[in-house]
Amino acid sequence: MSGEPRLGYRKIYRKKGLTECHRYKQIKFNGSEDKMQKYTTLMNTYGQQVGIDFDFHGTVANTFDAHRLIQHYQDELGAEVADEIVNSLYTQYFTQRAHPSAPETLVKAAAAAGVDEAKAEAFVSDVSEGMQETKMLLREQANNGIDSVSVLQFGTVLVSIKNRHPDISVP
Repeated sequence: MSGEPRLGYRKIYRKKGLTECHRYKQIKFNGSEDKMQKYTTLMNTYGQQVGIDFDFHGTVANTFDAHRLIQHYQDELGAEVADEIVNSLYTQYFTQRAHPSAPETLVKAAAAAGVDEAKAEAFVSDVSEGMQETKMLLREQANNGIDSVSVLQFGTVLVSIKNRHPDISVP
C-alpha cells in the first residue's frame, strides 16, 4: 500500500460509502444471504443483552473525519470529551443508520459531548484543520501494525482485539 496507512477502511470505502448490509454480505460473506442472516441474528442477540438494538442498514464509509474530530477534541478538551464523542458516533452509526463521517453526524457527536455546536460546525467544515496531525498519528499507528480501531494501548503495550485483517466467521 505504498507506505500509506489505511484511513478508516479499505480504499473502496470512500466518503460516499456502501450500506453496511451490502458490505458484509458481499465482502465478508461472499454474497451469502444465509451467512448474512446468521450474522445479524447473532449480533442482535449479543446487542440486546447489553441494550443495543443494531441496525445493519447504515452506511460503511471512510471514517477519517471522525478520527480527526475525536483527536481534535481529545487534545483540546480531554479524554472524557473524546469518549463522549466516540459514544455518540457509535450510537448514531450502529443504531441510527448515521453516516460515520457526515458533517451532521460529527457535529451531533461533538454537541452530545458538550462542545459548542457553532464551534463544532466550524471545525467540521474546515477539513484542513487537524488533517496533518491526524494523518501523522494514523501513519504512526500503521507503522506499529495497527490498521483497525480495535487496538488498546496500555502504556507501551498494545493489545489487539482482533487480527490485522479480521474475518468474521459465521457457521
